[in-house]
Amino acid sequence: MIAGPVLPFAPPCAGPTPDHKEAVLTPTALTIAGSDSGGGAGIQADLKTFSALGVYGASVITALTAQNTRAVTMVAPTTAAMITAQMDAVFDDLDIHAVKLGMLGGVDAIRAVARGLQDRDLPVILDPVMVAKSGDALLDNDAIGSLRDLLLPRATLLTPNLPEAARLLGCPMAETRRDMLDQASALIAQGAHAVLMKGGHGQGPECHDLLVTPDQVTAFTARRHATRNTHGTGCTLSAAIAAGLAKGMDLTQAVAKAHSYLQGAIAAADDLDIGQGHGPVHHFHAVWSHA
Repeated sequence: MIAGPVLPFAPPCAGPTPDHKEAVLTPTALTIAGSDSGGGAGIQADLKTFSALGVYGASVITALTAQNTRAVTMVAPTTAAMITAQMDAVFDDLDIHAVKLGMLGGVDAIRAVARGLQDRDLPVILDPVMVAKSGDALLDNDAIGSLRDLLLPRATLLTPNLPEAARLLGCPMAETRRDMLDQASALIAQGAHAVLMKGGHGQGPECHDLLVTPDQVTAFTARRHATRNTHGTGCTLSAAIAAGLAKGMDLTQAVAKAHSYLQGAIAAADDLDIGQGHGPVHHFHAVWSHA
């Protein structure tokens, strides 16, 4: 056999090299929230939600928590300097299309996040996380005013459950649809551009959520599922809305898609066997069912 010259391998009809590949926009969302060591809520739930919905997720951790499905046993806040450094690092390199705010914990964190979002033209979903499913407090009382003053006006959408809305307003928890509408209007008057009043703490066989803007009200109704595995529902819903906005949906469409996704995650929650308390919803219910 006669050896010929060694030529670089080039398969016939080869396509463009990676250097010339046309760029494809990747929808990317940023979650700014606390970490849940049990994996069911917080940063972990947000990143699972982003991934399940086809969105790349970045994160800024505002606090470390030691928790599981039964209790939060320790909380260690991240310093304001570290929150700022994380936000700077993400925004300096990644093209972020939507931001979700979750557990912030205290005044210093809220101020750092507000500074980091200043002058950024991005949709922001604010989930005012105050109490864990176990009943443990996750927001200092003295931080509520800072949340209202610094972040509410920055929120494209505020997503309080009924106890959170009452605490933000300093009034009794809403019991009727009229109460929910009145409280949503009061929160819009305080600066929020729109409010999704979540009715999970209400009574009856159906759960009613109300999306309230200055111009219209849109209701989302779902059957209540008989499960105790609802850890991370609020985080998951707000993250799903952020994912929809990152993909270019308008607000009503993003809320509708997120509501449907969450109902599927709750309905499939008992397919998981995680922990001995309030287990997580099934973030990958649509994916794992086809695996």
